[in-house]
Amino acid sequence: MHMLSALDATFIYLESEHSPMAIGGVYVIDASDAPEGFSYDSWYSLIKSRLKCSKVFRQRLVEVPWDLSFPYWIRDPGFDLETHLPRLKLPEPGGMAELMKMAADTWSRMLDRERPLWEMTFVEGLNTVPGITKASFALITKVHHAAVDGKAGTEMMSALLDTTAEIREIEGEDDWQPEELPSTLSVISRSWSRAGQKALDLAGFIGKVALGTAHLYSDKRLRKLDSPPRLLTAPSTIFNQPITSQRTFWGKNFDFDRIRAIRKAVPGATINDVVLAVCAGGLRSYLLGKKVLPRKPLVAMAPISVRTEKDKEGSGNQVSAMLVSLATDLDDPVDRLLNIKANTQRSKIHASALPANQITEFLPSETLAAAARVYTRTRLGGRHRPFFNVTITNVPGPPISLYVAGARIHSVFGMAPILDGLGLILVIFSYHGRLSIGISSCQQVVPDPACMVDCISRSLDDLENAVRQADPVRLAAEYPDEETEPPDSTDSLQAFRDASKALDKAIESLED
Repeated sequence: MHMLSALDATFIYLESEHSPMAIGGVYVIDASDAPEGFSYDSWYSLIKSRLKCSKVFRQRLVEVPWDLSFPYWIRDPGFDLETHLPRLKLPEPGGMAELMKMAADTWSRMLDRERPLWEMTFVEGLNTVPGITKASFALITKVHHAAVDGKAGTEMMSALLDTTAEIREIEGEDDWQPEELPSTLSVISRSWSRAGQKALDLAGFIGKVALGTAHLYSDKRLRKLDSPPRLLTAPSTIFNQPITSQRTFWGKNFDFDRIRAIRKAVPGATINDVVLAVCAGGLRSYLLGKKVLPRKPLVAMAPISVRTEKDKEGSGNQVSAMLVSLATDLDDPVDRLLNIKANTQRSKIHASALPANQITEFLPSETLAAAARVYTRTRLGGRHRPFFNVTITNVPGPPISLYVAGARIHSVFGMAPILDGLGLILVIFSYHGRLSIGISSCQQVVPDPACMVDCISRSLDDLENAVRQADPVRLAAEYPDEETEPPDSTDSLQAFRDASKALDKAIESLED
């Protein structure tokens, strides 16, 4: 039994009928790449044999009365695998539109909190999906965001998947044992016992903030860079309005080599910079087509994984975030990319200097719960200036093929939840030489996600052509110019560092 972090608990508190808080994906399996006898039964048997690989499969939520503490995970005493593995047949004609709608409908419904918060639907009857053999299959996955972030979700699926068609044997005994549902008194007592540790953690957090702030203000190069966008400074768009419960979704694959070629042509650019620029061009085109492009550039929130090697096997969320201007006010694709490259550099510096992902840990659980629920249930989102316009999350996947029960995974499209006022999220996932974009929204905000995918596809074409024709000197330019001298180590910065070390030692002695 262990308590959720504040960030994980927030995903529980924010959830409502119109805002299910699950992440997931569509895994397409070409029938020509499936072994003889591949079926729902073989899939079911595989899942059953792999349950021991991840605690997420058999842990359920225990909520604390009156939100006197954050919820807990326990080992579910009533676990029933069959309830988590539904089986469906795709409606005729069994094409991409039907598959995307089935996925969207699946993600429109909340998971049952009386059992482990995940579900994987086995879909048969993919008959007219371009490039896929008739009578192929798909898997539609759904896991509550409180249980996993994008990276942990990928690792959870990796527990089920193999790197060859041969089904591997998982060593070790399954030592899982169910837990009894705890009493109200026991969970409240347990949460209060953590109060002293939280005070120690707060002291360490304050030290980190002080050190990070000192670093920002003592670095001459950083002082020259403009600050990244701030919350509530993004322009209003059609993406930032109250949402409906009916989800829309569409996914498309792109050749990863095209993204790499652009990155190599622009010194200092990253894969993420190119992806953001391609998405920015697509969003600009989509909004122009509807004649609602704002004059100010759109602002994207890009999650950053802060999961360390120590946290690698853990569940839950280990993320921070940066805000990036998407330069959608610029018409030229190269200018947009160079601008985004500079924006991400400064945003990463600010995001890494201040441990924003830890702030919610020090809010009282009842305060955090009340604030989240009031915000969700009153539908305040979309009725104020947006925090930012769109979330673009880039999840790195394996560069090799993966197999499930001996069948090769052909394509993967990722999904993530939306909220009132934040009605669009783009999930980027790399897999075996391709990069997929999954567009998650709702009927009110983006009723035509296939159109948006086409806009993004044209944006990639435009950026490729523009970079190919651009002067190499222009591509190497910095926006803005940066000094090459090293950061200035002032006496005040050293003082902060010394104080931080002393604070760490004091905390260690108190813990002992």
